[in-house]
Amino acid sequence: MGSTFSGIEISKRSLFAQQTALQTTGHNVANANTQGYTRQRVNMVAALPYEPASMTRSAVPGQLGQGVEFDQIKRVREKFLDTQFYDENKTLGEWTIRRDTLEKLEAIVNEPSDTGIRQVVEGFWSAWQDVSKEPDNLTARAALKEKALAMTDAFNHTGKQLDDLSTNLTDNISVKVSEANTMLKQVANLNNEIFKIEGLGNNANDLRDQRDLLVDNLSKIVNITSIDTSGGYTLRMGSVELVNGINVTNPIDASTVAADLTSGNLQSGEIYGMLVSRDQYLDSYKFQFNSMVKALVQGPVSITLPAGSVIPAGATLTGATPGTTLAADTKVTVNGINGLHALGYTLEDPPKSGIPFFTLKEGATEFNANSLTVNPEIVKKVANIAASSRTYVDTDGNTKVVRGNNDIALALASFQNQKFDFDPSSNGTPLLTSGTFDEFLRAIVGQLGVQSQEATRQTTNQQALVDQVDSRRQSVSGVSLDEEMADMIKYQHAYNAAARSLTTFDEMLDKVINGMGTVGR
Repeated sequence: MGSTFSGIEISKRSLFAQQTALQTTGHNVANANTQGYTRQRVNMVAALPYEPASMTRSAVPGQLGQGVEFDQIKRVREKFLDTQFYDENKTLGEWTIRRDTLEKLEAIVNEPSDTGIRQVVEGFWSAWQDVSKEPDNLTARAALKEKALAMTDAFNHTGKQLDDLSTNLTDNISVKVSEANTMLKQVANLNNEIFKIEGLGNNANDLRDQRDLLVDNLSKIVNITSIDTSGGYTLRMGSVELVNGINVTNPIDASTVAADLTSGNLQSGEIYGMLVSRDQYLDSYKFQFNSMVKALVQGPVSITLPAGSVIPAGATLTGATPGTTLAADTKVTVNGINGLHALGYTLEDPPKSGIPFFTLKEGATEFNANSLTVNPEIVKKVANIAASSRTYVDTDGNTKVVRGNNDIALALASFQNQKFDFDPSSNGTPLLTSGTFDEFLRAIVGQLGVQSQEATRQTTNQQALVDQVDSRRQSVSGVSLDEEMADMIKYQHAYNAAARSLTTFDEMLDKVINGMGTVGR
């Protein structure tokens, strides 16, 4: 037969089980707004009935139930949704960085606008037009000098901003690598703590939540795969094992992430986005601006010199002989603005051929957006600007410059509509192989606009995917206050009923112990 006190034991077990369920519900409610928290549930099971099957069991028919017990407090979570979240989150991290970088590039280029490079370049060509109208006017030449300085300053500033953005991305890569390595160490430490706790038969639910939140955040920085083993999480980036149990086996190295990208181990995430932004976007646009500057200063271009032009001795050109006077209009090839400017004559007598209009900054070895500057001799003395292509011999037999001639100034002003060859090099391929400077700049702006629009679209779409997966995950693992309140009432009623049952059994035992066997005393 059953124990006399079995009813009390059944009620006691129910009280403990319902009390634990109430406490767990309170824990869920308290963490309803805690990031990364997974709702918990008490797993209740029926206690082993009396009597268990054995050779010595009594002959009492049936099995008498012994109430309820709870065997664990478990998290309500689906690993499949976590894996989906990691996959979508890494792509979101990549496109977020790409979009931010392209937006910064748009701010640097600042086109179309009234204050961008295009305006100062057009101002430079307009200044040559003004000089061609009054080639011996020093005021027009001074204005040209200022427009040229404004243009070189704009290129210098753009080049510096591109370099600064590239440096900033490199620094941010190091910051993100450090952040990721810190998270890897924390995951390894949590693996150790969870292993110790769960080795005693308990579920380390809150520690597991902390670990999963770290992996969530890590998945946005680099592409992560997570495998739950008996020793804890094993984390991989491609084929590279980052964490195994309590050890960080291969911390991420800022100096080797570019190699990881090349090998295919680094496939997405914020670090990937930074590398792509720096090594593709920024390097490409720096190359485009440098190509434009090189073509402007020394790129081969064909022009027609009018009859009567006197080619200075020592001039570098194709199609005419230096030191001769052209008998007819002649098509020649010169090396950019510097090459054409060298064919002209300054305002000085005896005739002095033009000096390079643009020079390199001190320490520079080639023309680019950063190194371009106006020749200091022209900055100091605007008479050194060459506008005339003709000389004459006066009555005294002295050779002098025809100051009113504007052949070179007109030719230089025509460069605005002249097609240049933008040759590819080992550093990249220009957006246009042939075109005007305005067309080339519009090609840069157009490509940048399309890339920025695509990055914005990808980021928006990816954010929607991440939100969708996270919403599904929250529907499984998130805390619903309505559901918890309903559960709290359910457990409270069950607790009250168990308490009432315990009181009933207590009253029954009191009658047996204190009321029975007293007749005849």
